Amino acid sequence: MRASQAEKAERFVALHARPGAFVIPNPWDAGTARILASLGFEALTTTSAGLAFTLGRRDGAGVVTCDETLANAKAIVDATDLPVAADLENGYGHKPEAAAETIRLAGEVAGLVGGSIEDATGDPRRPIYDFQHAVERVAAAAETARALPFPFVLVGRAENFLHGRPDLDDTIRRLQAFEAVGADALYAPGLTRAEDIQTVCAAVRKPVNAVMGLRGASFSVTELAALGVRRISVGSALSRAALGAFIRAAREIQERGTFAFAEDAIPYAQLNDLMLGL
Repeated sequence: MRASQAEKAERFVALHARPGAFVIPNPWDAGTARILASLGFEALTTTSAGLAFTLGRRDGAGVVTCDETLANAKAIVDATDLPVAADLENGYGHKPEAAAETIRLAGEVAGLVGGSIEDATGDPRRPIYDFQHAVERVAAAAETARALPFPFVLVGRAENFLHGRPDLDDTIRRLQAFEAVGADALYAPGLTRAEDIQTVCAAVRKPVNAVMGLRGASFSVTELAALGVRRISVGSALSRAALGAFIRAAREIQERGTFAFAEDAIPYAQLNDLMLGL
């Protein structure tokens, strides 16, 4: 029997509460979700960039719609029995009400048990929301999350370091404010220095997510746990690794007329077996 959404939500909360750090990798479709589940991971979270690339689009705020994101998330939810969270970007709208509605749909329609709301605007002229507006958006999302009939892990994301604003003090101020208005976990993507990650973890009480798979940041699970990290995602890194192998194989065919790449490909029968339904 498949676990209910409430049961998966409780399992997800427990992952955040136990000692050490757990890895929550990022599938970009139902097939990659099943592969990750088969490898023994305990929870999954989506990747907005991975989905955009699958759709043949550049990554960026507003490029993929809320409906497309939630449909993709639901396909991933339905593919395994694991708790699934989602990258919900900025909530697909600037107003706090938009972030709140996205959380409602994530829980009630997509079957998710967690999701993140970021403070990036999608406007390159003003890439980060003003402090108070950013806090109001997370507060509205948290209020809606609390109204769901199961525990929904809301992540508050401070995006400074991904948008040319490497201001650690402001990032911490935002994370602390997100925590104060109800975020269950906190995330500042783009941190690459151990001292910065440790400083962020020490500045808040709620679990901190760190993203690996970025150039310039290569810490092990053990090292990140020692810094205070409780949850580790990889963003678009698995998607980019898969597409990198695809491009290398295609270039071999086009440029050399050979097919040696097939020696490293996963056997057809093995991959086919991984796609068996629950």
